[in-house]
Amino acid sequence: MSNPTTSAPPPGGTNTHPGVHVGAATAETLEDYTLRFAPRHYRRWTPGVVATSALGGIAYLADFSIGANIGIAHGTVNALLGIAVAAVVIFVTGFPLAYYAARYNLDLDLITRGSGFGYHGSVVTNVIFATFTFIFFALEGSIMAQGLELGLGVPLWLGYAASTIIIFPLVVYGMKVLSTLQVWTTPLWLVLMVIPFAYLVISHPESVSQFTSYAGQDGTGGTVSIAAVMLAAGVCLSLIAQIAEQIDYLRFMPPRTPENSRRWWTAVVLAGPGWVVFGALKQAIGLFLAVYLIASLDPDAAATANEPVHQFLGIYEEMMPGWLALVLAVVLVVISQIKINVTNAYSGSLAWTNSYTRITKHYPGRLVFVGVNLLIALTLMEANMFDFLNGILGFYANCGIAWICTVATDIVVNKYLLKLSPMVPEFRRGMLYPVNPVGFVSLLLSAGLSILVFFGAFGDGIQPYSPMVAVVLAVVCPPVLAVATRGRYYLRRDDDGIAAPMFDEHGNPSGEVFTCHVCRQDYERPDVAACATHDDVVCSLCLSTDKVADHVLPARG
Repeated sequence: MSNPTTSAPPPGGTNTHPGVHVGAATAETLEDYTLRFAPRHYRRWTPGVVATSALGGIAYLADFSIGANIGIAHGTVNALLGIAVAAVVIFVTGFPLAYYAARYNLDLDLITRGSGFGYHGSVVTNVIFATFTFIFFALEGSIMAQGLELGLGVPLWLGYAASTIIIFPLVVYGMKVLSTLQVWTTPLWLVLMVIPFAYLVISHPESVSQFTSYAGQDGTGGTVSIAAVMLAAGVCLSLIAQIAEQIDYLRFMPPRTPENSRRWWTAVVLAGPGWVVFGALKQAIGLFLAVYLIASLDPDAAATANEPVHQFLGIYEEMMPGWLALVLAVVLVVISQIKINVTNAYSGSLAWTNSYTRITKHYPGRLVFVGVNLLIALTLMEANMFDFLNGILGFYANCGIAWICTVATDIVVNKYLLKLSPMVPEFRRGMLYPVNPVGFVSLLLSAGLSILVFFGAFGDGIQPYSPMVAVVLAVVCPPVLAVATRGRYYLRRDDDGIAAPMFDEHGNPSGEVFTCHVCRQDYERPDVAACATHDDVVCSLCLSTDKVADHVLPARG
C-alpha cells in the first residue's frame, strides 16, 4: 500500500478527517521537523557545517563555573579526577546515541521511544531533558546578568529579564537560523576564551604550580579522596544530557556514503560525544582561572571566582586598559549566553511540545513552549540559583544519567549483543506499545534509587556515589528486563503496511516521497505509515494528533 508522488501538494492542507489536528501545525513542523524524522531533501548542510553548528552550542560558560565550584570545594586534584571520570562516562554513553541520530536522522526523543521506552513512556525522559534545558538556560542567563551588572550597571533582576527576552526572537525559526548564528559567532568566541588562559601560562608560569597544588577552601583537597572525586564527578555528570542538544543538530547530517564516510564519522564523533572533550577542558580552565584569582590577586576572591565574568575580567585587566578589559569580558559573556541559550530554548521547546502533543493529541505550536521554558528559567534566575548550584546539578545528574545510560545500554547491549531490541529505531504511533517496561522501569529504578542515595537515605558513606549507582543500575537493568520480557514490548507490530523499502543501498533512510492523505503534504518514507481505515498513507504528525485513532494501525495478531 503506497502512494508515491513527486508533485508538491497544496500548502497547509485541510483537515478532512475527524479528530486530527493539521494545517498550521503541519506547516510549522516542516520548518525544522519538530516531532518527526528530518528528511533527506532538507538535510543539505555538509558534515562540517553541521558539526560546527553543534559545537557552537557548547559555547556556554557554565563549564567555567562548574570547574571553579568543584575545585574550590574539593581541590584541584580531586576536581580534575572527577572531571575525567564524568568525561569518560559521557563520551561512552553519548557515542551510540550520536550515531543513531546522525544515521537515522532522529532526535533523542524519537530514538528513546524505540529504545526501550515506548510511545508514551518516553514522555518522562522529555521532562528530564526539558528540565536540563531550563536549568542551564537559567545558569547562562545568570552569568550574562552578572556581566551586564558589572559592565553596564544593570540591576541583576533586569539583567535576568533581558537575557531571557533577547533569546525569544532568535528561536522563532529552527536549524536554518541557528546554524548561521553558530558558525559566524564561533571564531570570535574562541579567541576571547583562549587568550586569558594562554596569557597566564606564558606570562605567569607559576600559575600552573599554584593550580596543581591548590587544596580547596578547607585545605583538605591536597590528596586524592574517592568520595570527593565522586562528588565532583556527580556535578559534572549533570551535563550528560547535553548529548540531546548535540543530537538536535546531528539529526540534520547528510546521508553517509562511501565518498563522505570519513568526514561524516569525524563530524559525528567530534560534535556528538566529542563535545565533552571541549567541555572538560573548559571546566579545567575555569578552575585554573579561579585559582589564579584567589592565589595571586585577592585571597577573598573566592566569593566571585566561580563567576566567569569575574574570571575573565580579572585576567583581561592584567593585559590591557580597564575599559577594554571590561568591554571584552562583557562581549564574551553575551556571545556565549546567546550561543548556548538559543539551543537551550530551541531544544527545550521541542521536548515540551513532544510530550504535550502525545499526551493531548493536540499540537499547540512550538513557540508556546519556548515561552514556557523561558518563564521557568527566568523564575530560577530570580531565585538566585547560583547560591545552590552544586545541589541542583548534583540532584539533576541522577535523572540525566538514568535516561542517557538506559538508552545507550539498550542500543549497545539489547540491540547489537542480545538482538532483543529492533536494530532500526521506531518512533511512529501504532508501531510501538504505549509503554515498554525495559527502559521505563530501568529509568525509574536507576533514577529513584540514586536520588535516595543522593539524599542520604542509605547513609553518609555511600551518599557521594549516587551517580555511580545511577550508572550501574542503568547498565544492568535494561538487558535483565529485555531478557525477562523476551523483547515483546518493543514493537506493537512489525509491518507498517507500506511495501516500499525504508533504506537505500547505503543503509540511509529512503528519500522516496509519499503524500499524507490527511494533511496533503509530502513526506519521505520513514515518516509515513499505512492508514488503518483508508487505502492510503498517513504522516507521523497526523497519527500523533489523531484523537479517535481512526488512522492508527491495529496491533499485530
